[in-house]
Amino acid sequence: MSYLDELFSVAGKTALVTGAATGIGRMAATALVRAGAVVMIASRKGEDCVRVAGELNSFGASGRAEGFAGDVSSEAGIAALVAEVRARTERLHILVNNAGISWGAGALESFPYHAWAKVFGINVTAVFHLTRELLPLLEAAASDADPARVINLGSVMGTQPLAEDAYSYSASKAAVHHLTRILAIEFAASRITVNAFAPGPFQSRMTAFATGNEDQARHVGSHVPIGRIGAPDDIAGATLYLCSRAGSYVTGAILPIDGGQSVQHGLTLFKE
Repeated sequence: MSYLDELFSVAGKTALVTGAATGIGRMAATALVRAGAVVMIASRKGEDCVRVAGELNSFGASGRAEGFAGDVSSEAGIAALVAEVRARTERLHILVNNAGISWGAGALESFPYHAWAKVFGINVTAVFHLTRELLPLLEAAASDADPARVINLGSVMGTQPLAEDAYSYSASKAAVHHLTRILAIEFAASRITVNAFAPGPFQSRMTAFATGNEDQARHVGSHVPIGRIGAPDDIAGATLYLCSRAGSYVTGAILPIDGGQSVQHGLTLFKE
């Protein structure tokens, strides 16, 4: 095994990626499978997860995928998902809390009350409860030399005071970032790292309204300092970094994968 292979290897690790049938979750799951991990893919649409797992397994990579239904929108759904994971493995090296929803319909004056409970329930509450319920499996996989890893999905919209009519989504992602830092401290003694991605625009089901075709993607990308939207390899590299030996000393980080949006501003003082 080469130095790079050893440094970034996840071979033999077991992972769970929620909401992994599409978008960033699928990108992370693909990277883990290609790099040698056994990856459980779960989302509300179990048939989609089975299909995606089959597609990933067709790559002939050193890892493999298992797809099944998992609904994190309720306490009962989380309990069922945890039971399914426990039936498949005694140790969980990697948990990617990717499942999430948005609500961007309507202006401030008409933003609905129930959009807050629904969005926070999946984007924040489920992250806490699923991680807590899987803690024994994470602890069983953790060691001083190779901690277990948790990655939560935040957003550049949780980093910047930006809503674009998605008030509950933006606030929920800021909460994810703060929860990530809290759990990083709580879990450090158990040798579990907890970090978050804060992505900018990527093509996904959630952003299909704005990035669904190449012209739209180019238009959105033109507003990103680096000049494009995110690509699968951008998520793959970040995932393998945080989940391999290369990232074993990183915890409590909110990793911007946004082409510079988190440091972008329109402020000028003296320059026209």
